[in-house]
Amino acid sequence: MDGLFSFLLFAALFYFMMRHGCGSHSVHGHGGHHKKSTADNHVDPVCGQYVNVDEGYGKMYQGLLYRFCSRACLDKFETNLENYIQHPNPVDGGSS
Repeated sequence: MDGLFSFLLFAALFYFMMRHGCGSHSVHGHGGHHKKSTADNHVDPVCGQYVNVDEGYGKMYQGLLYRFCSRACLDKFETNLENYIQHPNPVDGGSS
């Protein structure tokens, strides 16, 4: 009887961890929700999607490479650059 009780306890713990713990992400397919930007991908300035360096479209503008997930996003960027370019913040006159 002790063996059966141990088995049921282990099965209940396993079920709980798969249902509510880290295993729930792999079972339910939520693995891609926490995708972070790395050196291997860029953020499309038009739609905000991550784009790998070997995928999509690229455009050099003022010495910076911009990557796009689709031709449509590249066309929107080229049509109205000022809406999508992030300008650096002005530097203080500085008292260093």
